[in-house]
Amino acid sequence: MSRCVVAIVGRPNVGKSTLFNAIAGERISIVKDTPGVTRDRIYADVSWLDKDFTLVDTGGIEPDSKDIILSQMRDQAQIAIETADVIIFMVDVKQGLIDADDRVADLLRRSQKPVVLCVNKVDNFEKMMPDVYEFYNLGIGEPIPVSASSRLGFGDLLDEVIKYFPDTTSSKEEEDTPKVAIVGKPNVGKSSLVNKLLGEDRLIVSNIAGTTRDAVDTRVKNHGKDYIFIDTAGLRRKSKIKEEIERFSIIRAVAAVEKADVVIVVIDATEGVTEQDAKIAGIAHDRGKGIIVAVNKWDAVEKNDKTMREHEKKIRQILSFMPYAEIIYISALTGQRLQKIYETVDRVIENQTMRIQTGVLNEIVAEAVVMQQPPSDKGRRLKIFYVTQVSVKPPTFVVFVNDKELMHFSYVRYLENRIRDAFGGFTGTSLKFIIRQREED
Repeated sequence: MSRCVVAIVGRPNVGKSTLFNAIAGERISIVKDTPGVTRDRIYADVSWLDKDFTLVDTGGIEPDSKDIILSQMRDQAQIAIETADVIIFMVDVKQGLIDADDRVADLLRRSQKPVVLCVNKVDNFEKMMPDVYEFYNLGIGEPIPVSASSRLGFGDLLDEVIKYFPDTTSSKEEEDTPKVAIVGKPNVGKSSLVNKLLGEDRLIVSNIAGTTRDAVDTRVKNHGKDYIFIDTAGLRRKSKIKEEIERFSIIRAVAAVEKADVVIVVIDATEGVTEQDAKIAGIAHDRGKGIIVAVNKWDAVEKNDKTMREHEKKIRQILSFMPYAEIIYISALTGQRLQKIYETVDRVIENQTMRIQTGVLNEIVAEAVVMQQPPSDKGRRLKIFYVTQVSVKPPTFVVFVNDKELMHFSYVRYLENRIRDAFGGFTGTSLKFIIRQREED
């Protein structure tokens, strides 16, 4: 089930990142850095009461001139409007209500998206409430006082945010339709790809990076079967600030990936795979989604008998954290191999939802243990008692052992490879392993 996306919007220095880190910081600190994935996390998985959602920080831009501040705030607000289910609009009680707040509030109000007004730096609720009430003038609802640095008022804020989450009971038909997110850097051909699959020009296509304005969900029928394609959109206009391009494309990718079962990472064949591609792919990997790497503009590459092998080697090298990913070579312009996208999506979903009987699973693991002894430390050897599959999307296995500390990640990788070998590779999907310790009988 996809999580709702909640974006924090506001001008520089109102405390967006402080709030983000305070709500999600502990969770972020225990997330292992995946090679190729940005360390400066601007998104995090958060739980409040019984609701799970993804929190996104749109901040981090510190331009000099006031005019640029306003334009950057408008860009942030626009990104949040396009991608978020709920928007937290943060203002600063100490600076008071200023013109830039008023203009962005107007943009948010006209978006028809739910907006929760958060007034930060309220260190003393009793004394400062008259200053908080001034923000009623923005006309976007009740201002909720918080102090991000002192961690005050978070409960009321998050209670208000989750009120706007949609009912999770969706129709079975919608649940069963495969959802495929098309992600990638601006101008790699995402919209051209969706248009070609549709057979009509539904999305604006141009050579200017980021001409697609909205994230679009499009239903496509192929050989009688329905698919929903989610185009992640580029930027509204090309920015001079490289970091800003990366930040905004990542925000959009997070929102699309949350909704998808399978993620197609589109790479420009003429440019080759880049670190930015790795960051975007890492979002899908972190969330256990099915992953297909589509190398687009393949028709524009001069080829010999080694070209495809050299491209794949480079892709595998930069995306080394997801060796299971399917790689296909396509051209959105000519339609080359586009039918293979549907075949690959079907195969990846089949692998994502595959269940292995417990008896068969334990036979494979027992055989693997015989072939390679488990690790030991100070005379104590790891024993694997039992393995069972507990869920799908991605396939998740619980391994019961005598001592969790002895289960080295390299041995988990070894077991994963043996399971993949036994079941045709589980291509396109990650496998998740949960290690549980129990006493020996």
